[in-house]
Amino acid sequence: MNAATMTFARSSARPKRFIFDPVLLLSVAGILLIGLVMVTSASISIADRQMHEPLYYLQRQAMGVGLGLVAAGFMMFVPTGVWERLAMPLLLVGFLFLIVVLIPGIGHEVNGSRRWLRMGFMNFQASELARVLLLTYLASYVVRRQQELKDELRGFLKPLGLLMGAAALLLIEPDFGAATVLVATGLGVLFLAGVKLRHFIALVALAASGMAVIAVTSAYRLKRLTAFLDPFADPFNSGFQLTQSLIAIGRGELAGVGLGSSVQKLFYLPEAHTDFVFAILAEELGLIGVIATLSLFVILVWRAFHVSRLAADAGLAFQAYCAAGFGIWLGLQTFINIGVNLGLLPTKGLTLPLMSYGGSSILVTLGWIGLLMRINHEAAAAGRLAVPRRERTQ
Repeated sequence: MNAATMTFARSSARPKRFIFDPVLLLSVAGILLIGLVMVTSASISIADRQMHEPLYYLQRQAMGVGLGLVAAGFMMFVPTGVWERLAMPLLLVGFLFLIVVLIPGIGHEVNGSRRWLRMGFMNFQASELARVLLLTYLASYVVRRQQELKDELRGFLKPLGLLMGAAALLLIEPDFGAATVLVATGLGVLFLAGVKLRHFIALVALAASGMAVIAVTSAYRLKRLTAFLDPFADPFNSGFQLTQSLIAIGRGELAGVGLGSSVQKLFYLPEAHTDFVFAILAEELGLIGVIATLSLFVILVWRAFHVSRLAADAGLAFQAYCAAGFGIWLGLQTFINIGVNLGLLPTKGLTLPLMSYGGSSILVTLGWIGLLMRINHEAAAAGRLAVPRRERTQ
């Protein structure tokens, strides 16, 4: 069977039921359930002390999951062609979010960073949604300008300029981690689109050098970037968070100290239910729990690329790049968060997707997973409806 002998059945033969990927669904459900349990365990003491309500953070996280499931349901039933046609307006909305959050009085500041917009019942982190909108436009761009992207340097410079512009706005917040992940994910999508290798290597090196210069010219960023090399040299100041994380992970050993029995979450490890929830998981569930959780993330990333391949085989190029972008982002941010917890990477302030406490992160990620499910449905439907011409004429 090839393109010359392939034709599609009439629209009346289209499948009436939504085609789910059970492996994708189960992996997402597993990560969400583990995340809810660990957020509850990691936050119960601080919630009782600060809010006088032990389950405060669980209730907020559950609300974020509920909203995220609604967003996922919406994305599942909107044809992906709609997002492809709206790529340019979505790009403008993404930049609008990144600009508006910087305006005093509109953007909400926490710990010296202006990253959030107050939305009544929750603080929404603008960069979460802006990232998805920018990558959606990028997927549209590489489909429309693929030949230019492959043949000419300017075809690569245009999207790179957009990525660097968005990264600059993120650095003003400041959010160095989000800027790094956005640029790296965008470059990954451009690489998959077939940009010339020499152009890619040269400009990646240039972008990396620029980020390095930005990092070393700020005393605050430089201190955070170098503290992880020897956190025990200053265990009560710059290395405090990492030393407490390493102690938690070390205490877990093979089977952990038991669910709810963590000591480090008792006001020793700051942000235990957000950026360092993985350390509490390692302490309470041990190496066994860590391997099980990492396996679920590996399966989810694998399914994202599997969906991307299905879409590419079905001739759905925009959808394939969207799915690949999700897989790259998920794998990269998961790797960075866990690397930070293990002391392998500098502290970045990035959440563990689908697990760390944070309503906007959960909401946007589940919405993106809904889009991934929609892409899987469209790609699988296209594959099932493709029949050889000779079969139709018999």
